[in-house]
Amino acid sequence: MTDHRPRVSEVADGVFQLARAGVNAYLVAADNGLVLIDAGLPRTWPLLERTLASLGARASDIDALLLTHGHFDHVGMCERLVEEHRLVPRVHPGDAELVRHPYRYAHENARLPYPFRYPGAVPILGRVVVAGALGVTGVRADPTIFDGDMIPLAGGIVAIATPGHTGGHCAFLLEARGILLTGDALVTLDPYTGRTGPRVVARAATARSDDALRSLSLLAETEASLVLPGHGEAWDRGGIASAVAIARSRGVD
Repeated sequence: MTDHRPRVSEVADGVFQLARAGVNAYLVAADNGLVLIDAGLPRTWPLLERTLASLGARASDIDALLLTHGHFDHVGMCERLVEEHRLVPRVHPGDAELVRHPYRYAHENARLPYPFRYPGAVPILGRVVVAGALGVTGVRADPTIFDGDMIPLAGGIVAIATPGHTGGHCAFLLEARGILLTGDALVTLDPYTGRTGPRVVARAATARSDDALRSLSLLAETEASLVLPGHGEAWDRGGIASAVAIARSRGVD
């Protein structure tokens, strides 16, 4: 059963999952940099402060904020990080406009029927609202993340363009460690259906499901052993290969 309580988990040495309302942000700490990947929901902030304090650091010590994509539930702390700490998020150019307007996202299916069709999602959506989902303010991002880029922080982070969920979605690979942060290109909890296990997010929040399914191949090519999704628990049972195989078998709701 998925644990929806706000929590911090060290999912790998120096890699911290900040989980609130089924939405994850990740703080990666290494000798050569402190990187936040995704900015969760606004009320994830206490988890970030607590994790930084455990490392003897503050938000002003974060070297980079990288966004997998621009949806409201992944940019929730951006405004505070920009205004209070001058930490401008970096994103693929394809999602720069979405970071400014994080509720204006393309999706294949109408969202309204999903809670009725999938009542298991209702408690999750309620927690998302309590965590500040309705009050996210967009920001101007630095659109300088491109496919194949190596970000020379936290041991080296490779950007992998994985369009489909959004036009500019990127995953991030800690290449030397075989750790893949998939954002919403592959999740283990779908907030729109409440279903768990590896899957592509429902069409209620996915712009182009055909592209999203094709992007699974790009994730598989990394051969990562640990998968850290934007929603849900970490996955290490057979690594990204098994996660992709399961996600493909399930299609898109």
